[in-house]
Amino acid sequence: MRIPNRYRSGRRFDLWPPLWRRRPLTAVAVIVLVVLALAYRWPRPVGGDHDRYHNRLFRCVYVVDGDTIDVDAPERARRTTRIRLWGVDTPETAKSPQGEMYFGPEASAFTKSCVDGAEVRLVLAPDQSRDKYGRLLAYVYFGDPPRMLNEEIVSQGYGYADTRFPHVWRERFMQLEERARKKRAGLWAGLKLEQMPPWRQRYETWKSSKTQPAPN
Repeated sequence: MRIPNRYRSGRRFDLWPPLWRRRPLTAVAVIVLVVLALAYRWPRPVGGDHDRYHNRLFRCVYVVDGDTIDVDAPERARRTTRIRLWGVDTPETAKSPQGEMYFGPEASAFTKSCVDGAEVRLVLAPDQSRDKYGRLLAYVYFGDPPRMLNEEIVSQGYGYADTRFPHVWRERFMQLEERARKKRAGLWAGLKLEQMPPWRQRYETWKSSKTQPAPN
């Protein structure tokens, strides 16, 4: 039988690219990083989140800030699931890369007083369950009789109705914010435009002119 020339030389016949042959460990590391990145960024199936979280009870084990909490539901390598309150935006605290904003500590303290260590019920929107950071988007109910934390934050002036994204309670939250603003409740008592988050400053500027479509 005739032996092909490529085998006669005694040299190894490789299908791998030259760089991968020279640095196999680097190649493996690159593959692992790509797989992890895709696993983290890939959108979670909405149906799976609804089956696991929607209308279920969990315990709040940590308050990150005014609009973000952790509940005792293991997820991936974490022992908890991070929840982003849908439809509201509270000022940042010192833990944020953006730095502390006006009324951030007060908003965080309010959320902590409501749900830290308490049992909460998560209600998910029907069409979207995660934000771009992979956090679970939810309306959070607490207490007896149940109250919606998202709603309480807006109505008592500890945060803004987030107009950037459509959701089922958007109009309701905007109405509650308008009432809080008229009563000068919470942050509305002494808030200045430059103390607002950047997105809200753009929104307020747009509202005063209304010559362009609403900004995000």
